[in-house]
Amino acid sequence: MPLLPEIWIAKRLYFQQDAVSRSTRPAVRVAVAGIIIGMVVMILTLSIVVGFKQTITEHVAGFGSHITLTHFENNNTYELHPITITDSLLTALQTIDGVERVYTTTTKPGLVKTDNAFQGIVLKGTTYWGYFADCLVSGTLPQTPSEVLISQTQANALQLNVGDRVLTYFLDEQIRARRFTVSGIYQSGFSEGDGVFMLSLPQTIIQLNQWDSTQVSSVEIRLSDPDDIYTIAEMVYFSTLLHADENGRNTYHVQTFEQLNPQIFAWLDLLDMNVVVIIVLMLLVSGFSIVSGLIILILDGVTLIGTLKALGASNRFVRRVFMTQAAMLVGRGMLWGNVVGLAIAAIQYFGHIIPLDPTTYYVSFVPIAWTWGLWLLLNIGTLALSLLILLAPSAIITHISPAQVMRYE
Repeated sequence: MPLLPEIWIAKRLYFQQDAVSRSTRPAVRVAVAGIIIGMVVMILTLSIVVGFKQTITEHVAGFGSHITLTHFENNNTYELHPITITDSLLTALQTIDGVERVYTTTTKPGLVKTDNAFQGIVLKGTTYWGYFADCLVSGTLPQTPSEVLISQTQANALQLNVGDRVLTYFLDEQIRARRFTVSGIYQSGFSEGDGVFMLSLPQTIIQLNQWDSTQVSSVEIRLSDPDDIYTIAEMVYFSTLLHADENGRNTYHVQTFEQLNPQIFAWLDLLDMNVVVIIVLMLLVSGFSIVSGLIILILDGVTLIGTLKALGASNRFVRRVFMTQAAMLVGRGMLWGNVVGLAIAAIQYFGHIIPLDPTTYYVSFVPIAWTWGLWLLLNIGTLALSLLILLAPSAIITHISPAQVMRYE
């Protein structure tokens, strides 16, 4: 199928080096470089910010869950009032559409003391080990109430290894001491959790608190799709209204992990604003590069414009020629921008070459997420905006007449 005349001319201008004078080639290259830099920065910004949000969300959900059911009188501490759990309640929660797993947990703050150091911890009893099994670096998961799983951070601070015995103190009406064996060591890289939680079975804390077998600190609910969290949280709330404890009272309080960790998610929300600001700035840089590149091509092709018009070409035809040529330059810049941006993202994704301070950023390296939907939308939006921007400078062509070109020559 033959090409349209304006596209054929634009291709000849684009692929022939002699079509652009030596004096304007560096300026065109700078314009293309501006597009490349803009694409690289936008791709990395999206990948890094989405990576931060996904990684930190996974850590928060790993140390807790997406939705937590606790006593309504609890405050923001780990010494929780117990709730009474029945099999009918657990079954009702598990049958809610979108719920992946329902399990019970217990928590109790304490103090770990060794011969050389001591550290405040929160002992958490859980029946779900999926997250911590993935983070296990040595040893095994706890199998008995006398075994605990500690973090690498705690192991370094307390100079503990797998198999060591550790004395832990708990304060109720009186100080209680329990000796545990370190069954394993985990490392998640999430400082908010690694520095706090020591894991065991729920029976450990049930025995310490002298609760019966139906009492727990919380019920944790993991979802198959966290995007549906508010819809499912509402369904969980209405499910709990139909159940009561042994005293006939409804004592359940439903909270999402965002409500339990407002400071972390407020920080993540600020990242969204940073993404918008960076993308707008990069689009402005790319837009300026596109406009300057087209103006340079038009000024360099004044003779061609005059010749085409003298042969009867319309302003619209000539504008399409130069807009097509500029669009090819935009395409080249976007192509190389994608190649460089994705290559840098891949190097960081597999090599973790850029480290971070986990005490400040909650992760030990810059995370990368492959968001192909956003990547495609970014490319389509950039290309569409670029073509729209080209309309304004191409209007210069309408003011160039063959007579003026001949006098110029």
